[in-house]
Amino acid sequence: MAKFGEGDKRWIVEDRPDGTNVHNWHWAETNCLEWSRSFFTNQFSNAVILSGEGNLFIKIKKLEKLEGEAYVNVRKGKIIPGYELSVSLSWEGEAKDSEGKTISKAEGAVDMPYISDENADEDPEVRVSVKDEGAVGKALKEAMVKKGKGVVLEKVRVFVEAMAKGGPCRDELENKKVAPKWVAAAAAAVEKTSVLPAVVVKEKKKVKTKEGFKTISMTEKFSCRAKDLYEILMDENRWKGFTQSNAKISKDVNGPISVFDGSVTGVNVELEEGKLIVQKWRFGSWSDGLDSTVKITFEEPEPGVTIVNLTHTDVPEEDRYGNATVVENTERGWRDLIFHRIRAVFGFGM
Repeated sequence: MAKFGEGDKRWIVEDRPDGTNVHNWHWAETNCLEWSRSFFTNQFSNAVILSGEGNLFIKIKKLEKLEGEAYVNVRKGKIIPGYELSVSLSWEGEAKDSEGKTISKAEGAVDMPYISDENADEDPEVRVSVKDEGAVGKALKEAMVKKGKGVVLEKVRVFVEAMAKGGPCRDELENKKVAPKWVAAAAAAVEKTSVLPAVVVKEKKKVKTKEGFKTISMTEKFSCRAKDLYEILMDENRWKGFTQSNAKISKDVNGPISVFDGSVTGVNVELEEGKLIVQKWRFGSWSDGLDSTVKITFEEPEPGVTIVNLTHTDVPEEDRYGNATVVENTERGWRDLIFHRIRAVFGFGM
């Protein structure tokens, strides 16, 4: 079973040369980990906390460590940030006498073990420690907690807001809002003025669809009852919650389903509460007439532990636009956009 956060690309259709998000199913994901590291470095390097109040001088020295994952998913202009970060900062302080001479110095750390998108509306835990627990060290630590915690949290809120607006993708997203019009026009002009048959033939070959289908199989383990997981996968409101996108799901056999803002549509084939889900799925980017079959079985070897077995058959190797990563991206989508999200949102991780 894959660990949370494996793989940086999730159910993604690659960018076309014309910059257009083709059809409804187009995830564009940007890895924001290095951007996040740079963001925190700029925010916290030599950030002043106290500059003489009570003869105490405290500042945050620098970002010592940032680990975890951070990314921004964009679909149809909708920004969906995701991040789970552990952040460590170093700070230093000194106490001076009335003449400005240093009496004592101390150093310490500020740790935020869990900054996450699922808790974006809540302040993360902030732990302040000091290396020297002497009288001056304790005084500086108390001042750091009293004055520094608010400064730290404010800067974290800036990060949360920046990620919600697209993080490093913000400027690109603004540009892409108008790019398709002139890019498409330029492409059309080139096509009209081209007189080389060889060029036309090459372009046709690029979009030629391959033959062939594959099967995706995976097994995932959850800390919950089988019926609870079944209900989540068959409840459109919960789908909306953990995917942050629109969903319509019938609970009847032969009833229609539509998830990820309509990018995936299908129908229920067989349903057995708490035990089995069989559905027909098709993606908007697939060639006309292609349908796949999703089969999910639920096993509960002991109360509170559920094993999910997924078999997704008849997945085409290539979509209508020539992207040959359909199988890989679909598998990552199941793992990262569905199963991992369910664990994170509903607390079903093992």
